[in-house]
Amino acid sequence: MADANAAVAVVTVSLVLLGLSSGLSLSWALLPVAVVVLIFVLASGLKGRDERAHLNVCVLVLGDIGRSPRMQYHALSLSRHGYNVTLIGFLGTKPHQDILEDDRIDILPISELKGLTVGPKIFRYASKVIFQTFQLFCVLMKIEDQGYILMQNPPGLPAIAVTWVASRFRGNQFIIDWHNYGYTIMALTHGQNNFIVKMAKWYEKLFGCFSDHNLCVTNAMREDLRKTWNIEATTLYDKPPPIFRETPLKLQHELFIRMGSTYLPFRPSPDVTKEYMELTAFTERNTQTGAVTHSSGRPALLISSTSWTEDEDFSILLQALEEYEKFVEAGHKLPSLVCVITGKGPQKEYYKKLIDSKELQHIKICTPWLEAEDYPVLLGSADLGVCLHKSSSGLDLPMKVVDMFGCCLPVCAIHFQCLHELVKNEENGLIFKDSKELSEQLKLLFSDFPSDQGKLGIFRKNLRESGQQRWDENWDQNVLPLIKEHCD
Repeated sequence: MADANAAVAVVTVSLVLLGLSSGLSLSWALLPVAVVVLIFVLASGLKGRDERAHLNVCVLVLGDIGRSPRMQYHALSLSRHGYNVTLIGFLGTKPHQDILEDDRIDILPISELKGLTVGPKIFRYASKVIFQTFQLFCVLMKIEDQGYILMQNPPGLPAIAVTWVASRFRGNQFIIDWHNYGYTIMALTHGQNNFIVKMAKWYEKLFGCFSDHNLCVTNAMREDLRKTWNIEATTLYDKPPPIFRETPLKLQHELFIRMGSTYLPFRPSPDVTKEYMELTAFTERNTQTGAVTHSSGRPALLISSTSWTEDEDFSILLQALEEYEKFVEAGHKLPSLVCVITGKGPQKEYYKKLIDSKELQHIKICTPWLEAEDYPVLLGSADLGVCLHKSSSGLDLPMKVVDMFGCCLPVCAIHFQCLHELVKNEENGLIFKDSKELSEQLKLLFSDFPSDQGKLGIFRKNLRESGQQRWDENWDQNVLPLIKEHCD
């Protein structure tokens, strides 16, 4: 209990200092003291630890569950091994159907609190943190006993401190799954020298050290955590689950038909009609025999996915597509392109306006949001993936490329520090540094389209033969022993 008391003291002092530094009056800054009282009241009312608590695990993300695939995979893996999972997060986007149908997984939604809407920006941000602190404390203290709390970072403010204190009172093991550093993401918007960014870095370093165990997404991040913050972590690479695989032609056609009802690029040219044939831009199905084939002269399907945030500059792709258009106009034997960019995020409307301003004759672009069940089917139907994720820390890897590789889809990816841990240049894809280099790669890869004898076909063949490890096997090797050691 002494450890818990020390935890409460550190959290209280930190929140008071944050309030004072944010310009709050002393009475408002002392508000976190109420948190201490609340915790002690709740803690004093706790019953004895449930002897079956070791079979319960809480998976926490202070974000949209539906857009947190790695945490959903954690929940499914835990359920597969007989653990009861409480999955906590925002319900903005529909989680995967497997999550919704799993009897061992209970989703406990929390509200995405915004804080006050008036006053200085730092005051509004501080109020948001305080409101979220209260909410998360209440939720974590009220749920049934858990053997483990597994939390995603980022976002970690205020989740790391809150979860740590709650775990001390309740006797849970506390593990952080480091996807990136939160303060580096904030720095993209506010700059490295911003006061809030500096506070976030201090907070992340201080409270990150208090976790019982840590996972991270790359060896580079593992080394950085150890050297910079003295945090020992286990590398758990993102791996594709079985749903990411090459899509049979019949399923491709069914998806293209559905998407064609909403998105013009998936529809066949109005000039093309064939008797007894159901047509899309890419496939055709004989309505009498049911046979599905690729359409003659079909466009190449290029796909990228994004959260439309500052760490992905899609102007690079748009400029490369304009250069590709010039190659076609100059007489190079290249296919037309349909470029699909999936995802939701704050910069989507900005880029949609930019896309609408382009006058491209041989390239069609659409920006759909796909349900979790349709996304892997589309990846498995594509000809090439493009990744513009440029890690804010240089230490995480894009899950979108992991999913593409699961579908044996070759990738062109923008270079950053540890990308080599995933993309092997000239083996399973190509790495580029700017729009000019990407445009040249597109020209090279599609010069033999749709033949599978060129470089694009070689990359796909290498991916098929690579014997890629899947999520379940990877999780069982790296996480299950830890869970069993401390929960059983």
